[in-house]
Amino acid sequence: MSGFVVKGWCPDAYRPMAAGDGLLVRVRPRLARLTREQTIGLCAAAIAYGSGEIDVTQRANLQLRGVTDAGWRSLLERLVALDLIDADADRQARANILVAPDWLDGDDTHRLANELLARLDDLPVLPGKFGFVIDAGTAPVLLGDPGDLRIERSAAGALMLRADGRATGVPLEPGAEIATLIALAHWFVTSGGTAAGRMARHTAALPAWASGDARPAAAAPRGPVTPLPFGRIHANTLARYLTAHAVRTVRVTPWRALIFEGIAPGTPPLFPADEAAIRADACVGAPACPQASVATRALAQRLAPHVAGTLHVSGCAKGCARAQPADVVLVGRDGRFDLVRHGRAGDSPVRTGLHPDTIPDHIFAEPGAV
Repeated sequence: MSGFVVKGWCPDAYRPMAAGDGLLVRVRPRLARLTREQTIGLCAAAIAYGSGEIDVTQRANLQLRGVTDAGWRSLLERLVALDLIDADADRQARANILVAPDWLDGDDTHRLANELLARLDDLPVLPGKFGFVIDAGTAPVLLGDPGDLRIERSAAGALMLRADGRATGVPLEPGAEIATLIALAHWFVTSGGTAAGRMARHTAALPAWASGDARPAAAAPRGPVTPLPFGRIHANTLARYLTAHAVRTVRVTPWRALIFEGIAPGTPPLFPADEAAIRADACVGAPACPQASVATRALAQRLAPHVAGTLHVSGCAKGCARAQPADVVLVGRDGRFDLVRHGRAGDSPVRTGLHPDTIPDHIFAEPGAV
């Protein structure tokens, strides 16, 4: 697998990443929605060519784990046949689009996301992690989720374009929304943004036509979702649930959760709502991730019931499992953990070198600690 060992970028179907448990192959379902047949086919492929473990990522992608070198190309062929990835690798790489998962046929999110998909060839060559957010419902639901250029609903009720890292944006002319988004993507490249990698890190002043004082509307509450422990589910579990409960379609969210459509009222939940793993953020950790020196999820599950606020257990300082600050953050380093309070995995710790068995004492020993 040495040909796939690359750090600092996100895998996709055509550029898998080697991990401790095999290749990671990321699937970006179109508009984050799969039919029943596509989902069952994906589950079968995850078992046939990988470990069967499926992760839901922060960009509403599905990540198949444990894929073998020998099975990878056959997996690609199966995903193309299921219409879950584009047959063109370059187009697939450009389709880094996060959509509000509550979109309806014909609404603004649906319309604009489809137009952007149809115009992928008009985009410049962008950094691998650069992504778009189409959050054009009656109010935004993705304000805290990652994306570099965002089309969202403004406080005035119109659609607006906002560059990540900026609190305000510019109102969009009806019919010109995607053309304006594409133009700003070209500006990002021509103004040197590729070196920065992400819009939030690009310090160049926005062009006048992309600057404005429009503010996003207040965030809308999220609708009902089915949370997954640590954002992971085994393909057998998912396929059995779809078969038992006649689920029509599955929507993928950036919140470590799925939405099942067509399910009957009173259907038993996929997982217990109070399961500790659902309330904590933790990456896969060691040994599955070669950048982690510590196991993460068993510790997160043990500590979660005792943490009144938010808990993030990270195998390293990258903090892949959670971009937002958490009340308690444990960060793996050289086989032990550093403790960060009210911050992110890369922030300065208040304690270092903690052994997993002594972590509860340190977390709860400080007066007023969470």
